[in-house]
Amino acid sequence: MRCIVLSAMGMFSAAIILAGHSGLAQEDVVAYAVVSEPPKDKARVSAKIAIEGNVSDTKLLAPEAILNNLIWKKLEICHAMKLEGQKMSDGFRVSSVRVIDGAMLPMVLQGIAGDCLLKKALEMAPLVD
Repeated sequence: MRCIVLSAMGMFSAAIILAGHSGLAQEDVVAYAVVSEPPKDKARVSAKIAIEGNVSDTKLLAPEAILNNLIWKKLEICHAMKLEGQKMSDGFRVSSVRVIDGAMLPMVLQGIAGDCLLKKALEMAPLVD
């Protein structure tokens, strides 16, 4: 009987420890982003990102699951996205990505997306002849 009680207490302690450690993991936050440079390294994409109305230049860090995503494989400059992930010291680690229309971006990014598209169009216009 004593062995069962000690075993149950050990499992209860382990559950408390695991619950405590899971509290250390960061929650995913929602962010919006516009790709600001042609992506050379798909694992680290330069973007203007808005989190809670604050815009910053940052790197979007893509883990293997995101790198295999068709959206990420087709990523180009000026693409607008809604992301979920964690803000890290070296960038934003993406856990979920959705391409959206520029009109669905927060107002703080709509001008940036519009300027990017105009610049892209002007750079491509001479090639259309």
